[in-house]
Amino acid sequence: MKVLLRKASQGDGWQVLLDRHRVSFRSEEEARAFLATLQARLQAPHPLPWQERQAG
Repeated sequence: MKVLLRKASQGDGWQVLLDRHRVSFRSEEEARAFLATLQARLQAPHPLPWQERQAG
């Protein structure tokens, strides 16, 4: 997934782009906080269903 942070083309807002989807924010701080959370979740380990069954 391609993830970018950019200043909105109109107004004072900021946007986080997730491939073709845009999420708008009022401030750069809000956009960066969202981006940090998103990146942490994307980088977190994601066990496959068969791995969960073996552990349980």
